[in-house]
This record gives sequence, structure tokens and C-alpha cells, in this order.
Amino acid sequence: MTYQCKVIEFGTVQYDETVSLRIEILRKPLNLVFTDEQLAMEIDQIHFACYELNENGVEDLIACLILVPEKGANDIQMRQVAVDLNKQHQGIGKKIVKFAENWALKAGYSKVFCHARDTAIPFYLKLGYQIIGDGFVEVGIPHVHMEKLL
Repeated sequence: MTYQCKVIEFGTVQYDETVSLRIEILRKPLNLVFTDEQLAMEIDQIHFACYELNENGVEDLIACLILVPEKGANDIQMRQVAVDLNKQHQGIGKKIVKFAENWALKAGYSKVFCHARDTAIPFYLKLGYQIIGDGFVEVGIPHVHMEKLL
């Protein structure tokens, strides 16, 4: 199978597909929805998508994430990492995170950080992220701050 990760534009059909994937993977299990205001705030963020190319060359979205530049810093936040349920534990999450990290490095950022759900901590540790500080609750579930120098 062939996979392709790329940057996509806010407000496009591809962006709408990532919103649907994030709702399915990240929001529905917590009984959360996106507000129009939350989505509107994503206009200046960098959106990534990973596609599986089928035998006809059609792209099927299988993963996405967002990078948010920190104002006045060389840090960038990774958020809303989602992988299709049928594609989890197959290296797709690693592929899109590495793609986004490489993009951030080329764009001049020196550190990526995220707020990782407890269930995602082992994933990020394998990718070289470190836990910084104590855990906290975000969207009603435990998280930790994790970061990685690029």
C-alpha cells in the first residue's frame, strides 16, 4: 500500500475530511463537538493529512494532525492527532508525526510539544518525546505535556 502525507489548506474539502476524522476519533468518544468558533480559530494553523492511495490512485484519508506555531518562539504545538480506527497500530501515526516534525524543522522550529492523552503517552515516548511536569486534565481526561527537540 502507498501512503502520502502532505500539508492541506484550511477550508478545503480535504480540511473538512480531517474535521470529520477528528470528530470520529477524538470527539465522539468524549461526547464532545466542535463549535464554529473552535474551527474558525484553526485558520492560521498548519494542517497535515496522510492518505492511502488505492489501486485507482484515489486518496483515502487515514490520519491527520495540526501544528500551531507559538507566537514569539521557535516552538510549535502538535494537536488533534487522529488515525482512522482501521489503520491504528500500523505505523501511520508515526509516519504523519515524522512528516510534520520534518516540516517544522525545515520551517525553522526547534521544538515540538503536545498535550498527550494518557493513552497516547507510550506512542510519543517511542518517538522521542519527553514528559515535562505533572499531569493535568484537559477536555475531561488526563493529559501530560510532552516535548521533543528537533
